[in-house]
Amino acid sequence: MTGTEGGFEARGRRFAVVASRFNEVVVRQLVEGASSCLRRHGVSQEDVEVVWAPGAFELPLVARRLASSRVYDAVICLGAIIRGETSHFDYVASECARGIREAGMETGVPVLFGVLTTDDLEQALERAGGKHGNKGWDAAMAAMEMADLMDRLPKPADGGTT
Repeated sequence: MTGTEGGFEARGRRFAVVASRFNEVVVRQLVEGASSCLRRHGVSQEDVEVVWAPGAFELPLVARRLASSRVYDAVICLGAIIRGETSHFDYVASECARGIREAGMETGVPVLFGVLTTDDLEQALERAGGKHGNKGWDAAMAAMEMADLMDRLPKPADGGTT
């Protein structure tokens, strides 16, 4: 039995990074992690577009617009949703995740979920370059792999995106 999987050679590919300005102290570190990862794998700085959205709730709309442009091989969504004292966290986290998934499904372009959902700022910082690594880097790795995998898979018979 043989299997198909994507690789990490990303030279010549274009990526969009959509970042949430809310909790920017954390998100800037995620963006740096993703950018470093892409550069390390041969992506030129000119082939990475970073777009800042007001918050995590707005990430899906921006991601969908960028993905539907067909300019990018993948879109990486980065943000940090930190639990507060109200149920606002649950709504934002759920809708953000759902919207990011839908952006990829609707466009056929990989749209990656690199949004932290943590209980406090300390947990977020640990995942943005601290003891738990940098989830921005991880999202960029997944973006490269998915972009390559999508190229290796058969194209839709109906000419659609998925």
